Amino acid sequence: MASTTNQPVIACDGQGVDPTARIRYRAEMLIDASLHTVWHLQTDVENWPSWQAPVTTVARLDDGDLRAGSAFRWTTPVPETPMTPATMLTITSTVTQLTPYRCIRWAGPGTGDGLHIDNGVHVWTFTEVPGGVLVRTEETWTGAQVEADVATSTTYLGYGLQAWLADLRTAAEKAEAGRTRP
Repeated sequence: MASTTNQPVIACDGQGVDPTARIRYRAEMLIDASLHTVWHLQTDVENWPSWQAPVTTVARLDDGDLRAGSAFRWTTPVPETPMTPATMLTITSTVTQLTPYRCIRWAGPGTGDGLHIDNGVHVWTFTEVPGGVLVRTEETWTGAQVEADVATSTTYLGYGLQAWLADLRTAAEKAEAGRTRP
């Protein structure tokens, strides 16, 4: 679902997306899986390419568990738009907030041939509810190039977030189905 002003704020430890950004999208999805499964899929960033086709590579830039201050570089193809050529976008994300099994927030730039996002801020929350885990996400982009066509940038951001949630649901529900339940 696209962002509207009547929806609750999506924040991690009180920090949300960039409130001044002109490009923003929010979405949510109920996933029929355990919080443990959903959380570990999302925070095991090095394994994103195994369940997200749009993520082609991920490299951690630090060691140990993902935590505030952790950084990772990842790539994803971006289709041609009226303003930019098709390119491979390289995103360097730094985790700014993380509360295990509740939320994560990261931010950083994205650069490809003919495309630059000065800063993307991405927040995810995970809430156990009847029927599984409600995953909410919101992301903002800033930068002169993407702000030159806010509508197109917002549309492509939305496509990406909806696909990410769908892939996360598919991977988590498949992992749960593979476990023996009592």
